[in-house]
Amino acid sequence: MKGGTVQIIWHERKPVLTLDFHPLTATLATAGADFDIKFWSIKPSGTEKLPVVSYLSNLSYHSSAVNVIRFSSSGELLASGADGGDLIIWKLNSADTGQAWKVLKMLRSHLKDILDLQWSSDATYIISGSVDNCCIIWDVNKGTNLQTLDAHAHYVQGVAWDPLGKYASSLSSDRTCRIYMNKPHKSKGTEKINYVCQQVISKADKPLLKNSQETKIHLFHDETLPSFFRRLAWSPDGSFLVVPAGSYKTNTASETVNAAYIISRKDLSRPAILLPCTNKAVVAVRFCPIIFKLRGTNSLDSARVFNLPYRIIFAVATLNSLYIYDTESISPLAVLSGLHYAAITDITWSSDARYLALSSQDGFCSLVEFENDELGSPYSLSEAKVEEDSKSTVQTGNATVPTGNFSAVLSESKDMEIEAVAVDMVTGESGNIGTAITENLSTLTQDKPDNMVIEATGNVEGVIVDSRKNEAEEKTDDMVIEATGRIGTAELDRRKAEAEHKAAKQPWNLGTVSFGAQDKTEKQLANPDSDGKQTESREKTATLQSSLDSIKSGAEEKAQQQLSSSKSTPLSNKPARKRITPMAIDP
Repeated sequence: MKGGTVQIIWHERKPVLTLDFHPLTATLATAGADFDIKFWSIKPSGTEKLPVVSYLSNLSYHSSAVNVIRFSSSGELLASGADGGDLIIWKLNSADTGQAWKVLKMLRSHLKDILDLQWSSDATYIISGSVDNCCIIWDVNKGTNLQTLDAHAHYVQGVAWDPLGKYASSLSSDRTCRIYMNKPHKSKGTEKINYVCQQVISKADKPLLKNSQETKIHLFHDETLPSFFRRLAWSPDGSFLVVPAGSYKTNTASETVNAAYIISRKDLSRPAILLPCTNKAVVAVRFCPIIFKLRGTNSLDSARVFNLPYRIIFAVATLNSLYIYDTESISPLAVLSGLHYAAITDITWSSDARYLALSSQDGFCSLVEFENDELGSPYSLSEAKVEEDSKSTVQTGNATVPTGNFSAVLSESKDMEIEAVAVDMVTGESGNIGTAITENLSTLTQDKPDNMVIEATGNVEGVIVDSRKNEAEEKTDDMVIEATGRIGTAELDRRKAEAEHKAAKQPWNLGTVSFGAQDKTEKQLANPDSDGKQTESREKTATLQSSLDSIKSGAEEKAQQQLSSSKSTPLSNKPARKRITPMAIDP
């Protein structure tokens, strides 16, 4: 694993607000405040320190900043959402000079800036979220607005589509996450989609942690969060949803814990796991497009948070750092920090899981390159069937098992709506981990911003890690990577006092929850107004609008300062910044 910030002019020194890899090639698309969409070729680094990035072409049609771009699953279509409410569908056409992207449709129904969008798994529909407080579900083929979801009281900054097509979800600066269930209705003999709000996640109905007080605490940041985006994501098998912008307090007087929440498909009413992320808010989540085999390093059943027959890897981005997790462990596989001078805006994986890219408001993008099989071996359908026949460990309605390619997973998963994969989450008898919290997150050290340290643990066998801190060796201009390969079994620390003292920095199990690709006992329709009155958010709309506008202008100034300083000042003379490194784990 190696990588870092690529020092080229990406978008005329202006903020890069979004990026996405083409699903079939290594072509990277980026967009930002210069109104253009640009395509880049990414090649292996070889003997170089960073992957080789080459400019290919650009698309100029938008007349305002482009906040989100996403390729369809086939790679034939590209959707882009921009300020002013413009949503453009591009199509890849063949020409004498080669292939070129052309405008196919322009979808107009949003009244204000579009901040996020996502395709359905079959590329038939798009869901988009906007500053006009609405989500819109679009029919791509007809170019029409099928349904407007207008229950939010403030900006919708993130949307996600269940890969199985049953749910859609949205996250807003009104401090609520809404989950909608598709209840199709027939009209003129044809069945039409109809998404109805099933759950509103806003406050903790009861204490999530043992040492929490009996008060309702808001689970998400309010509109003062200094970011345009709260990009949430469903796992590719649909078994769980990861929601950013988490903000949790054990009591009203305690410090706020920035976090991402994992919500099980089995119980969409409340978070099941909390992933704390240092001192900055989480703004984006993205899943790796490859399923991997289990490494089999967890010898204790209690050491496994997910009991999946495969490993799913996902990245969680805060305003200034990046965490890489998998479902076979509760420690991050890697933590990246000190890459950018301004907020991170988006993250994306290449189709072969070779590259991970992130964009920033400082006008630059960073790339991480993984070695062959560094993340693991792909999970194949043929091996899954052999395992099913011999061990009968995976039970589904039609005897099908998800494969290493997520497009295949989705097509197979839709035939498994009756029976769910047995993937129960293991928790303590008390329903919380007040006395069994694991110490696995990073410590903060002072270092130069360009000296990024990555502790790649590969995998985790135990749930408790040694409290000894890693002393990272400094290298100028280069990213230092310390790969430990795999982690041995660690012992469970039973001391209650120490566990509670360290609880603020640990991933927390918030209750006994089942994870699975499907749920045969779905929750009944919840009251969509259960989050109560939200007049306070409405009163603060003007405050957020002004703060968001200042972010763009401030980011442009920071980008120019960074570029000028990089030409005249050696990297080793840059001001010291905090660096994040995971703690070592005893083999």
